[in-house]
Amino acid sequence: MQWTPSGDRNLQPMSDEYYMGLALDMARHTQGQTGINPVVGSVVVRDGAVVGMGAHLKRGEGHAEVQALQMAGERAEGSTVYVTLEPCSHYGATPPCSKRLIEAGVSRVVVACEDPNPQVSGRGIAMLKEAGITVETGVMAEEARQLNKKFIKFITTGLPFVTLKTASTLDGKIATRTGDSKWVTGEAARQLVHTMRHQHAAILVGVNTVIADDPSLTTRLPVPGLSPIRVIVDSKLRIPDDARVLKPVVYGDPETILLTTMNHGNVEKQLLLESKGIRVIPCGGGERVDLHEGLKQLALSGISSVLVEGGGTIGGAFLAEKLVDEVQLFLAPKLLGSGGIDSFGFAGPSRMKEAIALTNLQITPAGKDLLLTGTPSWEG
Repeated sequence: MQWTPSGDRNLQPMSDEYYMGLALDMARHTQGQTGINPVVGSVVVRDGAVVGMGAHLKRGEGHAEVQALQMAGERAEGSTVYVTLEPCSHYGATPPCSKRLIEAGVSRVVVACEDPNPQVSGRGIAMLKEAGITVETGVMAEEARQLNKKFIKFITTGLPFVTLKTASTLDGKIATRTGDSKWVTGEAARQLVHTMRHQHAAILVGVNTVIADDPSLTTRLPVPGLSPIRVIVDSKLRIPDDARVLKPVVYGDPETILLTTMNHGNVEKQLLLESKGIRVIPCGGGERVDLHEGLKQLALSGISSVLVEGGGTIGGAFLAEKLVDEVQLFLAPKLLGSGGIDSFGFAGPSRMKEAIALTNLQITPAGKDLLLTGTPSWEG
């Protein structure tokens, strides 16, 4: 799920990989705080010494290269600059980083991977080369792409990256036969979930989860983390008026969004919710929320990544519609038997060869539990 810090890779000092690993480390620790922008790290090296370091910290503020160059000052002239993503070449909220590198007089730029934005990809590198700067690309490229997988999905498709998180027993149950689910996993696993929330722009659950558990859906960590926008799928606006998700949060974006249907049949409830600052977005004219349309609407609201939590019904719906980019499944060493509630509530295929296969599988210990992370294969 996460890139391994450079200190665990036995990378040799004075190598491109060593310094790029340092830049990737800085970028990795800013996940969740850059909005729809990518996470980027940069390191400036001159005469064998690190003279500048920087990371993109917030959308609209200085990019990683600018932060690193400011630290380096006059020592940036003649240096090598390492950056995890191609320097930008256009004016946006900030001036182009390629221009800033040229003005600083750097002699060499090492880029992990090109900008995935089809409108700008390659232009920053071309600008640097035209100015006579030596440019190397592809150093630790796969690590860099994995780090920005949410950004890449959003910028290339216009849709949020969807992570489906669930926690189950070894026999695939998320609750007992009576519906009791506290707690399937241990404290270490639950802390990891709060880290996942911090690293996503939005968290999404179905209204049944809100009615049954009344969760706050905030990020609760020893050091305060950012709370994502809370998204509730509620086709008939059944959400209780006093639900915790309708109340503001301390850290992060306090907004709550309800995805509903065009014929939810409760105009009075919608007006009440909107008077509290809750956004109500109709998604489709059927009996259930059109999840495809819901993701489009979230993207239009600047939401680049969504963590889907909740029960088996909402998770199953996202799987059935092939809308999941990554599955994060916590497995607890427990058994509940046939009476328990299944992890994913969808009909599924009739033949084993049509089962949803997970690729790029990674297994991470989480206390007494295990975290399995994989990419669904939607071939066929």
